[in-house]
Amino acid sequence: MLNFERPAVILTHESDLDGLVAGLLLQRLARKLYGAEITLEAYHYTAWKMRDLRETAAWATDFSFESRLDRSHWLVIDHHATNTTARYARFIHDTSKSAGSLCYDLCVEAGIGSPKLERLVHLNNVADLFLQDDPDFELAIDYASLVKIYGFWPMAGLVGNDLEKLIDHPLLAVMKVKREIEDPIGFDWAVSHVTEITAGVCLVDAPIGNSNLIIHRMLERKAVPHPVLITALKKGNNHFVVSLRSKDGTALKYAEKLQGGGHPNACGATLPKSVRSISDAVQYMGDLFNPPTRHTKTDSGMEGLLEAFTKAI
Repeated sequence: MLNFERPAVILTHESDLDGLVAGLLLQRLARKLYGAEITLEAYHYTAWKMRDLRETAAWATDFSFESRLDRSHWLVIDHHATNTTARYARFIHDTSKSAGSLCYDLCVEAGIGSPKLERLVHLNNVADLFLQDDPDFELAIDYASLVKIYGFWPMAGLVGNDLEKLIDHPLLAVMKVKREIEDPIGFDWAVSHVTEITAGVCLVDAPIGNSNLIIHRMLERKAVPHPVLITALKKGNNHFVVSLRSKDGTALKYAEKLQGGGHPNACGATLPKSVRSISDAVQYMGDLFNPPTRHTKTDSGMEGLLEAFTKAI
């Protein structure tokens, strides 16, 4: 029997389908357990790290577990790798499942599963974990593209309390056409439009097609010599959001330098408001990834001594 503390709020990741599915499933679970509509809030990583965790009780999902989340009366459901051990929070964690899948397990335990929900959760799992050998992989990517293209809150508003509405939604036909026509064009464009930020890291211009699939294909084919590929998207609030991808687990360390997070090979961050153009983004990330060498006082003194000696001779 589920005996979680009633939350004041449900918190989820804003940028993808997994956050949407997990958040709406937890809302449904709360509705079943408490007969109440609990407010859902969604955040990108940078805004999430800045949010004050003021609630006595809350449910959080699809965010990496960290010490500030280890709070009594908090339920945290996540699948990202973490080195933090839960001492106070209820922590449900499994890196082999998506956050949506973990939340659905709780819904099933509460008696609110359904064939349609199970189908949606499967597709979300395939897309979020990028299970490219699954026969539903391309279809799953089309589902994930709904949130990437139309946004978290528009899709949440479209389905309301009925998450099953996403199954066989007419907009999926649009996603399929975009994938089949735009992706080959976008791949050719992206390969020829890269800007090196630092050794091993480059920014890829991918304005056409599904950037996740295009970047994945570039990494698979080693189309460019950089093991970490970054794409940037300007959001409606004039903030740039960057996605980082790799195959060797190195993308995350660069995302963390940008105050972001995610998986070792798939992560993201929001750049500061001062970044107002792609050239600004390249400059900002370049400065951050390549901090200027600072001379120590001893070095400066030696330079002065050498300069004086040179003048003397």
